[in-house]
Amino acid sequence: MLYFIIMDLNILKVFGLSAFSFFIGILVAPVLAHYLYKYKAWKKNGSIKAISGEEATIVNQYHKEKQVGTPRMGGLLIWLSTILIIFIFWGIFNVFPNSLTEKLNFLSRSQTWLPVFALVSASVIGLVDDILQVRGRGKYIGGGLSLTKRIILVALIGLIGGLWFYFKLETSDILVPFWGHVEIGWLFVPFFVVIMLAVFSGGVIDGLDGLAGGIFASIFAAYSGVAFFQNQVDLAAFCAVLTGAILAFLWFNIPPARFYMGETGILGLTAALTVVAFLTDSALVLPVIAFPLVIEAGSVIIQIFSKKFFKQKIFLAAPIHHHFEGRGWPNYKITMRFWVMGVVFAIIGMVIILVGK
Repeated sequence: MLYFIIMDLNILKVFGLSAFSFFIGILVAPVLAHYLYKYKAWKKNGSIKAISGEEATIVNQYHKEKQVGTPRMGGLLIWLSTILIIFIFWGIFNVFPNSLTEKLNFLSRSQTWLPVFALVSASVIGLVDDILQVRGRGKYIGGGLSLTKRIILVALIGLIGGLWFYFKLETSDILVPFWGHVEIGWLFVPFFVVIMLAVFSGGVIDGLDGLAGGIFASIFAAYSGVAFFQNQVDLAAFCAVLTGAILAFLWFNIPPARFYMGETGILGLTAALTVVAFLTDSALVLPVIAFPLVIEAGSVIIQIFSKKFFKQKIFLAAPIHHHFEGRGWPNYKITMRFWVMGVVFAIIGMVIILVGK
């Protein structure tokens, strides 16, 4: 009987809070949208440049006008809703301490402190970048912080995370599915940083209405399930709350988008995702669960390499969703096919993690 009561509370904590997060996001979104439109939080120059510096012709053909008039910083909805819910239930527990409120409080040092730190710190960096872009400052990829500065700041967050795992959590190995744990010693720290940067590179997926939101929702939903089955219920609740908040954002981001996620959403989600992957001992399976991010980042790397060394493009435009645009695919078809692919690979990744331990 006690087991079933605990399970019921765990289910309420994970799935109930996820639904609660969605409805909180739905309520917060109109307020956020009001202020984003009031202060005209969009780019003043819609022209987009490629990483290599030249004008992104195909991307500008389809998106130049949308960049002006549609606010950025929609990612605020995701991480502010998540933080709000964390502190609501933390506060309720501290004011009315009992077994139920203790169970619903999922802010814990062992499971959620680090992903919350990664989410907030990276989101703040992204917010600064968005503000600079809105004000028209900066000259890199539409304005804002330079790519080099963003990489350095993300690497710094990764370094802090890697050192925390190595010294505080005494983690120095990685799990190879169907093989076992492999000890890598102090190399764990740079390995963590590399994974953080690799996931950050997948942020280029934020390029079509609804695309990034749908993909990140499936990824964090999958990790919520993984953490739940690993009995990391606080972490599962964190991922579930993020999923609910992302779905609330997606409600307003599907075509035509009310606002864009922006760097404040992308940086926060990719940083939190990296930490969650390591907490669930699944860093090597992350490329499967987050496969759409891999092909998006991979297409950019391949394009840059081909242009530099062979003086020709592999894709009409990169990342690859813009290639499909160039080939005449409607945006909704690209987005929904990516969603399907994201769900399928998220399920495959879950199976590998849970069976391959």
